[in-house]
Amino acid sequence: MQQLEKISVGELSKMAEQMYGTFVKAVVDLNRGLLVVDAEMHADEEQYLLEQGSKQEDLWGINLYPEHFGTDKFVEFDSMINIKPRQNNRSRSVEDADIREKIMVIVRKKIL
Repeated sequence: MQQLEKISVGELSKMAEQMYGTFVKAVVDLNRGLLVVDAEMHADEEQYLLEQGSKQEDLWGINLYPEHFGTDKFVEFDSMINIKPRQNNRSRSVEDADIREKIMVIVRKKIL
């Protein structure tokens, strides 16, 4: 598991090959601007961030598909940790367009 400052798409591709083949699981902390990658489950990344002082309501799980970098298919907003009825998110997807855009801003800053 890694908390990223910056990573290249090539490095992300190598990570994907070692884990699931085509994608890397990641969790974003919207409030702190953090991105954690390279764990078997979003819940592991979520737990790591909670231990680092993040708040549950700021954490969102995504999947990154390096071969689709630069397209709409690069980020998939799908994770069990995204089911947050108290925040009106009742599915595995990130339903709020503003939250999706905030996630994308962080992803764009971290992945080159």
